[in-house]
Amino acid sequence: MPRRAANKPGSQSTLSFGSRGRVTKPVTAPSQKAKALDSTPALSDQSASATPEPQQLAVTPNEPSKPHVADLAVRQQAAIEHQAPQSEEDKRALKLNKQDIWRYWQAQEQTRKAPRAHQQGMDVEEKILRHFDLSSQYGPCVGIARIKRWRRANQLKLNPPIEVLAVLLKGKSTKERAHIDELLS
Repeated sequence: MPRRAANKPGSQSTLSFGSRGRVTKPVTAPSQKAKALDSTPALSDQSASATPEPQQLAVTPNEPSKPHVADLAVRQQAAIEHQAPQSEEDKRALKLNKQDIWRYWQAQEQTRKAPRAHQQGMDVEEKILRHFDLSSQYGPCVGIARIKRWRRANQLKLNPPIEVLAVLLKGKSTKERAHIDELLS
């Protein structure tokens, strides 16, 4: 294909990377103060050795000694919810045994097409709670205790699973905060 001539109308001019069209920043002369600082004599070896050595401070770990504010708020919410008088849902949830909870989880797993990733070492109760945390139809899970979220969803007639309440009421080692809430704070 032949090259076009640069002088034809409508053609693009050639870019030049030479020094002819260079734009530079204007340079200012150094101020009187800068000249005075440059003309000061260098420190002698005696005065350099007389300066005190910097003190070494003890390094503290990055982990705070107190729990996070959000964690404290969620713990207070959960404590209040656990102290509330037992409702009909609480009584139904406490009647469920481990086999009922296991059957609920197996039914949930059969509705999925792919296996769950990163849950190999977890017990069924934690899997159920994480599934509840990520179920958006029950409302947001950040900044609210799990049990309070379940009760709110129940009051709004969203039909949260009773098995989740059973895990929350029976579980001694379950956390009050949602896993995603811990990740975000």
